[in-house]
Formats: sequence, structure tokens, C-alpha cells
Amino acid sequence: MATSVTPIARARSIRRAREAARAADRNSVLLLLPVITLLVVGLGAILSASSVIARINEGDQFFYFKRQVIYAVLGLGVLIVATRIPYRLYKRFAGLIFAISIAGLAATLRFGAERGGSQRWLEFGGITVQPSEFAKFAVIVFLAAALSRKEEYLGRFLHFFWPVAGSLGFTAVLLMLEPDLGTTILIAATSIAMLLASTTPLRYVFGLAGLGTMAALGSALYQPYQKARILAFLDPLADPLGYGLQPLQSLVALGTGGLFGVGLGASRARWSFLPNAHTDFIFSIIGEETGLAGSLIVVALFVVLAIVGISVARRAADTFGRLLAVGLVSWLTFQALINIGGVVVVLPITGVPLPFVSSGGSALVANMAAAGVLVNIARVSARGEGAAN
Repeated sequence: MATSVTPIARARSIRRAREAARAADRNSVLLLLPVITLLVVGLGAILSASSVIARINEGDQFFYFKRQVIYAVLGLGVLIVATRIPYRLYKRFAGLIFAISIAGLAATLRFGAERGGSQRWLEFGGITVQPSEFAKFAVIVFLAAALSRKEEYLGRFLHFFWPVAGSLGFTAVLLMLEPDLGTTILIAATSIAMLLASTTPLRYVFGLAGLGTMAALGSALYQPYQKARILAFLDPLADPLGYGLQPLQSLVALGTGGLFGVGLGASRARWSFLPNAHTDFIFSIIGEETGLAGSLIVVALFVVLAIVGISVARRAADTFGRLLAVGLVSWLTFQALINIGGVVVVLPITGVPLPFVSSGGSALVANMAAAGVLVNIARVSARGEGAAN
């Protein structure tokens, strides 16, 4: 017997579809608004912060700014593509994504360029790529896939141990050989957040966190430059022209900014007083030029991104989507927290850039990709597509 759809049922179905579409658009806007705003703020800050050093090093005061604009356009393209790729495809190709990441890190150790005592960059002609930035995404995808597949068995130690050892452990070893303690700590913190969001027993999570903390402290005491960063955090005045220079000049810049700043483009710290002003310490320039008010706006944008990202994770259509969203928003939030904490000297300096804001192509493209995947998860959840673990 044939069934027919009544006009009322058809109207209700159309209304639900429209409501789902509106909800998807609303979630997308809430995610993209802070991302795009931070991108614009970063371009403006880089234009000011890099002008002096660009003129000295490259003979063109707009060199780093123009390069960042190119990366921003590329990043926007990556973001748009990522919003349209069904996020469940990442689960299917998680192993391949992770293998490519490991190959990139291994190639960096073999062929990478060394700067400042670390070997983190691959150079292809005039293009420089930092594989560790993409390793963050790879570990998150691999761990989310593994934890979602083993959801019912994570109470057994080996089912917990192998995904973590295979993703976090292997990646951490390669990163520490560069060495890159900051990225290692960031990936570890992100992984802990994902484990807390999964069915992993807390005793395993806290045990892993304890081991990771001891390993990080041991590395910091072994590597001279990492030890210097800890000493600079504990007492920057002990060596104000050596390891204490960056934190002290960062505080000077922030203090000079006062409540409303010295004005856009009027930074004094950029005149070679503050090293890495357009990269790791871009927040200092923002604080100097726009004051406490501008700094708090930047912080508020990251808070909004974190709140919306957590909301997306809670509403995810399946376990993989939830863990993937938790990993991505934790990555961006923790990285912002670590960077800003180092700039205001409430945390040791780790060398990680400020997401969407600091100068750097690999970091910006990777961050934009993460934002695009979050948007796709939000859209799928809002439309109520069927769950699939």
C-alpha cells in the first residue's frame, strides 16, 4: 500500500531542514568570527612589529608583512576547503595522515635547516615548512580515531597504551630530537584533554600526565637553552642582558602600553629592543600599541573560540567528532595560553607562536585548517546527520 506525505508533514520537514541550516550557519559564524578577527589583528601587528627588522635584514620594511599576507590567503583557502570535507574522512585516513606527519618529522631531522640550536625546518627553494605544526593535527586525528574505535576497551591497559604510545610517544621522541620542547608539551597537553574526554580511566590519564611532567622537567634541565628559559622565568633580573632579556623587554613593552597603548605603529620595542617581536612576542607589541584594552580583546577572542569549540564538541554527532573537536579546540586554546603566559612571564618561554596572529606560514595554515575542520563538525552536528563511531 502506497503511503503519501501530507502537506503538514512536508511543511514540518522543510521547517526542520531550514532550522538545521540556520543553526549550522550560526555555529559557523560564531567559530569564524574570532578566527578572522585574530587574523586581521595579526596582520596589523606584524606590519608594525616586523617593519624595522625587515628593513635591516631584507631591505624592505614590508617583507614579512607581504609574506604573511600570502600565507593568510593560502590559509583562508585551506579553511574553506576544510569546511567542506566531511570530517569522518579523517578517521578513515588517520593512519596515512599520521604516517605522512612522521615522515615529515624524520625528514626534518635528516635534511632540516638549523636555527637557534634547533633543527625544525625543511627548505624547498624559497619556501620553508615546519612539519611540527602539521604534526599537531596528525596526532589529534590519529588519537581521536584510535580512542573512538577502542571506546569500549580503554579500561584495559594495553588498549590504552598502544594508541598513546603510537601517536603521542613516537611523535614526542622525534620532536625532542629537534629539539622542540614547546610543541611536545602542547601536543601532550592536547592529548591529555582528549583522553579526559574519552572513556579512558582517570588513573591512566593522571599516570601519563605525571610521566610527561617528569620527562619535560628532565629535558629542560638537560638542554642548555631550555634551562636558560626556566632561569629567565624564575629570575630574569639575574641576567638582564642574557637569558633575561626577552622576558624583561616584553614586560617593558606591555607596561609602556598602559591602558590604551602608545598608538598603532608607534611601538618602541620593535626597534631591536625585543627579539622575535613579530613571531613569538607579537602579543607584547599588541599590548604596547593598544594597551590593556587591546590585549584583553585578543584574550577575549580566544575565550570565545574556546567556548564555541567546546559547544561544538558537546553537540558532535559521534564519538570521533567529539574527540576531534576537543583536540582541535584544546590545541588552539592551550597554544594561546602558553604563548601569552610566556609573554607576560607567568609561564616559561616555550617558543610556540600565538595562533592566527604570529608571523609564520606553517603555523597559520595549520591553524586555519583546524578552524575549518571545527566548522565542518559544527555543521554536521547542527544538521543532525546520523552518528557513526
